[in-house]
Amino acid sequence: MTAARLDLTREEILAYRLSVNGLAARRPLNPTSLRGAAWAGLQDSMPRAAVLSLHARVEDTGPATWEDPSLVQLWGPRFSAYVVPARDLAVFSLGRSPGTAKGRRVAEDLADRLHAFLDGRRMTYGEAGRGLGEVPNRLRYAATTGRVLIRWDGARLPVIWTVPAPEVDPGEARWELARRYLTVFGPGTAPGFVRWAGIAPADGRAAFDTLAGSLTAVRTPVGESWILTADEPAFRSRGGPAASARLLPSGDAYFLLWGADRDLLVPAADHRRELWTPRVWPGAVLVDGEIVGTWRRAHADVAIASWRPLSRLKREAVEIEADALPLPDLRHRPRVYWDD
Repeated sequence: MTAARLDLTREEILAYRLSVNGLAARRPLNPTSLRGAAWAGLQDSMPRAAVLSLHARVEDTGPATWEDPSLVQLWGPRFSAYVVPARDLAVFSLGRSPGTAKGRRVAEDLADRLHAFLDGRRMTYGEAGRGLGEVPNRLRYAATTGRVLIRWDGARLPVIWTVPAPEVDPGEARWELARRYLTVFGPGTAPGFVRWAGIAPADGRAAFDTLAGSLTAVRTPVGESWILTADEPAFRSRGGPAASARLLPSGDAYFLLWGADRDLLVPAADHRRELWTPRVWPGAVLVDGEIVGTWRRAHADVAIASWRPLSRLKREAVEIEADALPLPDLRHRPRVYWDD
């Protein structure tokens, strides 16, 4: 790691994150843009959150875009449901493989038994768990082998099946996972990587040690962190103007943060408490590159709580975004209710 430290302002960091998250302008729908949108994975713990995250970044996203052949679903970081690029399955599975021999044996044993039990079939993880005599949630540990995929539509239990293991070294996969963390969430730290990925602290430190020589130390308004040296020019470039409005779903990568990183994104403590609630997070309302409130949906009703007065044009931009949400099975167009 280099010794010199760079000073980065909040404005530089947020402009960089907006750009790297694809939130400055939507890209045309194709496998390349889908992979870019899912570079750090798309959390899908809230039903169809991945679709809404794609919609914020990619043109012509529809309710079924998450099932594009270029994408797969698995239990990813923190064993949450994730949609990730199919070609990057190893990064989000083997990249989280336990660093201890005992942990790897547990995961491989579960994957072996699950593969033998399913014998090419697909079934709910509840059925599979009972068939193996295991608590179904324990099957999530097999996901770190890269041999278990899921399909969860949000309404029923996830369906699971097994696939051949990726031919990638777990250490290389973890190294790439750390790079993606720094690219999408940077500036970052080893503890931040550990928290996001849901891995052991020793594994996170080892990944950062592997990146030694390709990191640059930085000072930010909330502390000292690291960026990939190759990303420094992107931090220094302010990029283009931010999109007028985006509605980001619960768990979107743009605000999937903890600790001081939250302070940087949302300076007001009372607003942070409204966005990062103790239980299910609401969505975030992004206007001109700043989070200005939260939103929740009940069927076709979209309730928006704004933290500050918005002009008529800004409110119209938010309502246009709400009207365009690719929500399945709606009987009528979304209705927006403002609470400000």
